[in-house]
Formats: sequence, structure tokens, C-alpha cells
Amino acid sequence: MKQLIYIVAFLLSGLLYAQNSQVFEEANALYNNANYTEALEKYNTILETEVHSAELYYNIANAHYKLNHIAPSIYYYEKALLLKPNDKDIKNNIAFARNMTVDAIDTVPEVGLTKLIKNVTNLMGFDAWGKTAIILVICFVLLFISYYFTYSTAKKRIAFVSSLACLMLALIALAFAFHKFQLVKKDQPAIVFAQEAKIKSEPNLRSTESFILHEGTKVQVLDTVDNWKKIKLSDGKTGWVMNDDIRILKTF
Repeated sequence: MKQLIYIVAFLLSGLLYAQNSQVFEEANALYNNANYTEALEKYNTILETEVHSAELYYNIANAHYKLNHIAPSIYYYEKALLLKPNDKDIKNNIAFARNMTVDAIDTVPEVGLTKLIKNVTNLMGFDAWGKTAIILVICFVLLFISYYFTYSTAKKRIAFVSSLACLMLALIALAFAFHKFQLVKKDQPAIVFAQEAKIKSEPNLRSTESFILHEGTKVQVLDTVDNWKKIKLSDGKTGWVMNDDIRILKTF
């Protein structure tokens, strides 16, 4: 019975893939003929099947850009970058889209030890750091066994020092793995979709207005209280915005 279910699921997934591929080609044809609204409708039907790819997000963003939809174009370029962070075409196009935004927000540069640790942490993903730690632990065990069974004083010294070095490096790699995990967990970017979002000092309408943001601006979500999100800008400013005024990027 289970085998039959797997076969049916496989056939259905294959059929869905074929249908989406056809719709994707039709949408691309509409886009090439400057029918951007119709192309978006086709692309969105693929999204409704919960199929996600950098190519799909990139084409959706392009269509929105052609229609001068600032927030949606930046939003989908950003989602495409999440899946393909080194893609040059996405980076070039999102730069053009960002030029349409109103808000000019400075970025507070990180300096000193904090910047160094973050740069080293971002060299690999937390899973890669974890694998590195495991490999180093294995090396530690092998070298310690070599130390235990070696009779030569010089070789014992080398094996002992090398095993300790591997253990220390494993602990460092593990620390970077946890740090990377925390960075990824805390990274909750969002795009402002309201044409003009009033940022409050507290999560209620009666609180004072801290500043105003416009569509397309990227923010970091720090906290959620009822229908409000606490956000932070790249220049360090914080405030509260209503849920409907922004859209979280890491939702697939």
C-alpha cells in the first residue's frame, strides 16, 4: 500500500512540475511581449502551488519593476537573493529597483573585533562549521590514539601537541557554528509595502510617531506584539510598525 502511495505521489509531482514548466514558459512569453500584468498572473499561479525558485522570484521581480511596483519588485529580488546570494543579475537589478525608493538610510559600519568575528563567522554556514568541528574532533581522537601507542618521545610530543591543537580548533569551529546559527535566527528582514508607514515609539496607535518610512525600504524585525512589529533600520533607529505595512522576506 505504501509503495502505491509513493508511486502516486511521484506521478503527481511529475505532472505538477510539467504543468508549472509550461506555465512558466507562457509567462516568459508574455513578459517578452511586454504583457507584464498577464505575465505576473501566470507566475503567481506557480507560486500558489508552493513551488519556489530564484528564477521564479527573479522574473516576478522583473515584471513588477517594469510596472513600477517599487515594494514588490524589491521584495521578490530579495527573495531571489536568499536562494542565490551570489547571482550577479539579481544584484544588478535590485540596485536599479532600490534607486526608486524614497528613504535614504545610512548604514552604521561595524568596526574592531565585532566586525572581525562576524566576517569569519560568515565565511561558512552553521552546518559547514559543524562539519568542520566534527572532522577536527575525529583528527583529535586519531592523533591522541597515535600519541598513546607511539613509543618515540619526539613522535609522542608531536602527536600530543597536534591533538590538542585539533581539539582547540574543534571548539572554535563549534563556537562559530553556534554564532552563525544565532545570526541566521536573528536575521529577519522585511520590506515596507505601505506607501507611507508611520513608525511608532510603542506598539499602539496612541503612541508618538518616531519617523516615517516609505515603500521598498528594508528593515529588520526584532519583536512582535499583537498586530505590531518592532523594527530596526540599518542606521540603528528602532520603532513599531503595523503588521500590514511590511512583509517578511523569509516566508516560503
